[in-house]
Amino acid sequence: MQQDFDVLVIGGSLAGSAAAILLHRQEPGLRIGIIEKSAHFPRRVGEATVEISGYFLSRVLGLTAFLNETQLTKQGMRFWFQNPHVAALDQCSEIGGRYLARVPSWQVDRSTLDEELLRRAVDAGITLFRPAKALRTRLHPGALQEIDIESDAGPTTLRARWVIDASGFTCLLARQLGLLQRNSAHPTTACWARWRGVADWDGLDLTHRFPEWGSVCHGIRNTATNHVVGDGWWAWFIPLKGGDTSVGVVFDQRRVQWPDTPEPLGTRLRDFLCRHPAAREILRNAQPIDGDVKWRANLAYFPSSHAGDGWVLAGDAAGFIDPFYSPGMDWLSYTTTRAVDLVVRAHRGEAVQPLVVAHNTDFTLSYRRWFEAIYQDKYDWMGDFDLMAIGFKLDLGLYYMGVVSQPLRDGPTALLNPVFSLPPSNLPFHLMRTYNRRLAAMGRERRQRGVFGKNNDRHRHFLNGYVPDNSTGKAMLGAVGDWLRLELREGWRSWFTSPALPALNPLSRTENPPGSPATVPVPPPQSLPGSVPRS
Repeated sequence: MQQDFDVLVIGGSLAGSAAAILLHRQEPGLRIGIIEKSAHFPRRVGEATVEISGYFLSRVLGLTAFLNETQLTKQGMRFWFQNPHVAALDQCSEIGGRYLARVPSWQVDRSTLDEELLRRAVDAGITLFRPAKALRTRLHPGALQEIDIESDAGPTTLRARWVIDASGFTCLLARQLGLLQRNSAHPTTACWARWRGVADWDGLDLTHRFPEWGSVCHGIRNTATNHVVGDGWWAWFIPLKGGDTSVGVVFDQRRVQWPDTPEPLGTRLRDFLCRHPAAREILRNAQPIDGDVKWRANLAYFPSSHAGDGWVLAGDAAGFIDPFYSPGMDWLSYTTTRAVDLVVRAHRGEAVQPLVVAHNTDFTLSYRRWFEAIYQDKYDWMGDFDLMAIGFKLDLGLYYMGVVSQPLRDGPTALLNPVFSLPPSNLPFHLMRTYNRRLAAMGRERRQRGVFGKNNDRHRHFLNGYVPDNSTGKAMLGAVGDWLRLELREGWRSWFTSPALPALNPLSRTENPPGSPATVPVPPPQSLPGSVPRS
């Protein structure tokens, strides 16, 4: 059998369904097909949205009512710290908002969200092949692309002028074309599960036992993304509608030794987390759901090209950096919006090659700068209250002023320009890269002096909340002043020499620890093009 389309989308979850819906909205006459391998979407990570992805889901895709009815409203981010002086939850230093969040975002169960969006795509008249596995793709620049699929109806060859790869971490096209590269400058690993019986951060039990702790926050702690942090690692606590909680840990393989014991992976995850008093309290009566414990090594990867004549990548198929700050769905918002724009403009007769060159230039630059400005060596200062209080205020303030403000001011067209791809972002990029490197250097220097995490007990730093306009500038100036004062107080120790990363028992079996699911293999380590060595 053979069927012809204008556009074929590989993957029917959020990125794929969103691309199909936006294509149909702009060009109702397009023949669009979605190839989805699963009969039902399983739960997956990527449950926390932030302000850009919240805008994309609500204002662009029109999911506001669905999100409010079926998901939880997110109340920002919180961070919990410990050191040897911390014995209980109320003694953990804390960073977070004092009041409720001002710009909407949600904690989402991806299985229900993905199903809803795919349902809307089918209701719009888009053809769905499900369950159907894409076996082989044959690309022909300037002509029809071919995809061999296997479904309950038997083998079929589908043809289309354009293919959008939204296959997620599978990265089908990038692997097939030999484009996928591991970001070896950022060797992180994650282990996670959904849990039942996780304590309510706002529950009466905790507020009665720790009354002062319970009274100082006037917002809601429980529906925030709570981050329990340690030296070179962090864990997320994300509540889901219905009572389950997504809990997982991410660590830098250069800094953290994962427990090497014969126990099941879920047991080791619990044991690792419960070293931290906050996690130990919240997980006191909790258990991971059987069969829902996952592991993935070498999280950061990128394609050397994002598009060609006849194909384009979207969502996680277009690269991934790190789940800290939940940037995955922001990246999805930009890559999906721009992929749709590329296909539509080509369909309307614009020259393909200039569109492809601009697409590859912008997203290659955006990935590199996003990594260098925010994530490179961040785990060198992960877990220190003083450093993270400064870094979080700077990161969040610049995100609100320079990123969140754009679609709120200019509308959905702002999502056509990925972060750091336009000339006005040059100065913020250099500022962010500078202070993140300096905080990393001070984190390494603090470890050498034995004072890393000295204020991780009995300190609280509450923010009144940022807004996405220039009024955030005053708070930003205060954060910059905090950074500069820290430089004068102790940063001078590393101005001319950067402390070396001490030997910290690097992981020996990160690819596939005993008893864990096998990870998706990646090509041999590659350096990130244009990345700058550790300073």
